[in-house]
Amino acid sequence: MRRLLTPAMSFLLLVNSGFGQSAGFATYMNPVIPGDHPDCTLSKVGNDYYTTGSSFNPTPVIYHSTDLVHWEAIAQPVSASWSGYGDAPAGGCWGGQVVYHNNKWWDFFSHNNQEYFVTADSVRGPWSTPTLMNTPSSVPGLGYDNSIFIDDDGSWYLLVKNGQVNNWIVQLGDDGQPSGKILNLTWLNPSPSYPYSWAEGPVMWKHGGYYYYSFARNVAGGQYVMWSKTLTDSSSAWSTPVSFFNTADRLQSGALFQNPNHSSAAVMINDSTSWVVHPLWRSANGNEWYGQGRQGLLNQVRYDTSGRPIADYPDNVPRTTPKLSSSGIPWMVPHSDFFNSDKLNPEWSFLGYTALNTYSLTARPGWLTLSPRGREFNTVVKNDGEHNYSLMTKVDFSPQAASDQAGLWIFNGNQNLFAKLYGSVDSAGNRIVAFSYESRYYKVNDPSAAVDSVLWLKLVRTEHVLTGYCSSNDSDWVQVGDTINVADMDGLQPNYNSWTGNRQGLFVQGSTAAFDFYIYRDAYTPIAAECPANQYGTVPSISTTGPSMLDSINDGDWALYAGVEFGNSEYAREADSLFVTASCVGAGGFIDVFIDSLDTGTPIAECNISSTGSWSTFATFGAKVTVPVSGNHDLYMRFWGNGGTGEVFRLQSFVFKGNPRPTAVREPGTGHLPKRFEMGQNYPNPFNPTTVIRYQLSVLSHVTLKIYDVLGREVATLVDAKQSPGVHEVSFDASTYSSGVYFCRLEAGGVSLERKMVLLK
Repeated sequence: MRRLLTPAMSFLLLVNSGFGQSAGFATYMNPVIPGDHPDCTLSKVGNDYYTTGSSFNPTPVIYHSTDLVHWEAIAQPVSASWSGYGDAPAGGCWGGQVVYHNNKWWDFFSHNNQEYFVTADSVRGPWSTPTLMNTPSSVPGLGYDNSIFIDDDGSWYLLVKNGQVNNWIVQLGDDGQPSGKILNLTWLNPSPSYPYSWAEGPVMWKHGGYYYYSFARNVAGGQYVMWSKTLTDSSSAWSTPVSFFNTADRLQSGALFQNPNHSSAAVMINDSTSWVVHPLWRSANGNEWYGQGRQGLLNQVRYDTSGRPIADYPDNVPRTTPKLSSSGIPWMVPHSDFFNSDKLNPEWSFLGYTALNTYSLTARPGWLTLSPRGREFNTVVKNDGEHNYSLMTKVDFSPQAASDQAGLWIFNGNQNLFAKLYGSVDSAGNRIVAFSYESRYYKVNDPSAAVDSVLWLKLVRTEHVLTGYCSSNDSDWVQVGDTINVADMDGLQPNYNSWTGNRQGLFVQGSTAAFDFYIYRDAYTPIAAECPANQYGTVPSISTTGPSMLDSINDGDWALYAGVEFGNSEYAREADSLFVTASCVGAGGFIDVFIDSLDTGTPIAECNISSTGSWSTFATFGAKVTVPVSGNHDLYMRFWGNGGTGEVFRLQSFVFKGNPRPTAVREPGTGHLPKRFEMGQNYPNPFNPTTVIRYQLSVLSHVTLKIYDVLGREVATLVDAKQSPGVHEVSFDASTYSSGVYFCRLEAGGVSLERKMVLLK
């Protein structure tokens, strides 16, 4: 049924700049936590769920959820300033589990094959300095990839993995140190046959009176489970290990995610269904995206009549969501950050040991100040878990040498492949913007240097292809050289990319820089449609020779594009129109666009799609945004047909057009005269019937401001007079004009500027 936008709905649904209510959709598709989340564990505390795991060189993150589908980063339990952290691609923290026990929060992890814990009064921190755990004399080391099991009577245990043959269950005391029974399970994977390879990442849970012990073969795949009526180390009490995931699933051979392993313990929710989260490389069937790491998947566990648990195989099909409330948590992708807090958002990780004095959010409020770590780079990073996005930042930087660099980058887990877009100087001392990867290197003159402003950078990923841009503002973008293909960084490399997928973020080298914000998915840069974060009914169609698209769109299908940034007072944009590039054969249809929720969210646009003559012929269709939109939102598209059956249309990309948010006019004489002659985009645009044109003059000038139609005919003169320096605004009333494209031309001081305007009636 078509969803209509009534005036009453538009009035009641005010869109603000914060994260909104997440969707209440009935299905999801994996992964639910994109990016690298290896060796993950799962804990239930009341009505809340927590997951963490190995992070290796980046500092670890604790994620929180109330529905197991939407996750938020809430804490970093181990500080990068811990003197023992180290700095090596495969170093840092291995394994990890957060639990609540004895009225305290605990996070256990291993480092350099030793086990540590940290504690906190709140799961969001602050967390203590790591405490080294004592190793019982009978246990040959506490190892790595361990987890915690808490029994019904409150006794708790560390599940120990140390080498191929060593599986142990060690009881803990109230202080978190080993105390009590020690169960020896070395019979599980004996030398020299090692029937279960490494029998690693052990987890335990209890269900229906049985203890369940589950473990992975190795990083390449395979998960097993055995169970016992008693918690014992007697091999005769435990069942023979069997496969945990449903390997008989008829869809297994076509799944993107194959050979699941390193699963969490199963957690039962209030409706008595049980669930696990687990990692898996998206590497099946020739898929080369190892660079996304071991992404976080969610699957249901079902028990047969014998008590055997069988987890759903991670097929690439819609799954029914757990019957839980999302509590307003948005979909977990990297989100924009405007650095308006005195604490760094826990989505960010540092890379290896990072002293506290190398970064600050208070030295310049509203900016992140980064200083090099001695002679090395310094960086804050997030998981690089999706195929398509645009990164943007604004950086204030005064490089003095070619080795001084500040900007955006993406790099692999081995930390030997870096795609960089950054400000610097060349050998002659000229300010430049460079775009580089391995032997590829492009540069242009820094456009911000000529107008004495801060540098804007934008790095766009479309599958494996990166494009770099720079600007002195948020509209006049200059491409830096050619595109760069980073498929080798996204693919499989030696040592499994040192266990870690790609990371993205901000970096400095050689000199200190300040960053005003970080934007992940800009609404005003084209968003490729083929890989939504979540979807129902549609099929991504990835092409290496032609346009990729979202395919097989039928009546009632939908798709989610997460973390879209529409702007705010710092990124002064406000969406007013939407343009969709699609192909269509037949009667066509339309797209209902919502933010924050598919069922209870705000409807913001309805875009009609008509026939383009063939599936390979794409055209662009426009629609007006019906309510003001700003801030960061999950974007949902519900697809409808105009009758008939079968495929409705195919979607290639979409983009919003936005105007500068209205600001106070700066009058001459305030001591802040403009430094250059400039004309902004009219606001709103498209418009009906009036719009405002804003421009600034640096000196006294004779100004003409005229409107022309698409044939170049003058249709109106708005200004023809001498004007003083400052900022000026002129209103254009097009009540008597027909819908269409018009051009506004401003001439002053021998300079001419022109902007395209769209009148939609």
